[in-house]
Amino acid sequence: MGAVFLSGVMFVLFSLFKVREWFVNAIPAGLKLSISAGVGLFVALVALHQAGIVTANADTLVSIGNIKSPQALLAMAGFLLMVALDKRGVPGAILIGILAVTGVSIAMGVTQYGGITSIPPSLAPTFLHADIKGALNGAVLGVVLSFFLMSLFETSGTLIAIASRGGFLDDNGKLPRLKRALLADSLAISAGALLGTSSTTSYIESTTGIAAGGRTGLTAVVIALLFLGSLFFAPLAAMIPPHATAPALLFVAILMLKSLADLNWQDLTESAPAVVCVTVMAFTFSISDGIAFGTIAYVFLKLSSGQHRSLNVPIVVVAALFLGRYLFL
Repeated sequence: MGAVFLSGVMFVLFSLFKVREWFVNAIPAGLKLSISAGVGLFVALVALHQAGIVTANADTLVSIGNIKSPQALLAMAGFLLMVALDKRGVPGAILIGILAVTGVSIAMGVTQYGGITSIPPSLAPTFLHADIKGALNGAVLGVVLSFFLMSLFETSGTLIAIASRGGFLDDNGKLPRLKRALLADSLAISAGALLGTSSTTSYIESTTGIAAGGRTGLTAVVIALLFLGSLFFAPLAAMIPPHATAPALLFVAILMLKSLADLNWQDLTESAPAVVCVTVMAFTFSISDGIAFGTIAYVFLKLSSGQHRSLNVPIVVVAALFLGRYLFL
């Protein structure tokens, strides 16, 4: 927890001095579109795995699972229900689908009933017990740096993807009031560590709220209050099985993949790095690696094709940092 706290403090400083804002704004518009699509494909893979439709395979890496299983059948039915309801303009299509699959799953005995309410556990064992002094030890500083880099790349990519899906980016591909969003994100990491939780981050599942119409900070405040209330309904929340939430993730993934249509497919120096970003992100199961490979490919292709004037100093520096990370860390 001490390491998490220190990584959060570093994050706050980077946000205050606009270093992280500089990093986010340095990413070209085409790569921002690809980050949104890459996260979408990443989420789709997670959803299909949760539903049991895609499983690991020693020979082919992945293969189709047991689609006759109740979990897979319920997940597929839930996805079709969500799409149909959304097409008909029914409010809360995603939530209705999740609740419907959960209800049928309980009725079939696939999901066990676990009760409705419970008393939240005490924070006493972890509250303000972060060992900050111990985290300053040389052997642990590497862990602090690892947490920091993970948060920097992962949450920045998630923020871009969510902002792109919500239509929050301006004509130049930048997010207005970005500093406020970054500060909120970084402060949450340090605050969470003091409470006793691992690094808090911007979750890509937030796109489900955007897909349902959430566009303002009021959405986040309401969700926060509902999460607070859900502490007393933990057994009820725990009953929602993965095959009920998987259809929602797949539904959102489709919405996010639409951003690929806006890419400049006529210019390979724009589209090739984007495709690299999308595929690496999904198949390495890492948002940060997808951003890194896409950025490095973008800079290299622009330089090698004589389009160096379209590059700016920040994107070149970011690409160099990514390259150094793989070569020397």
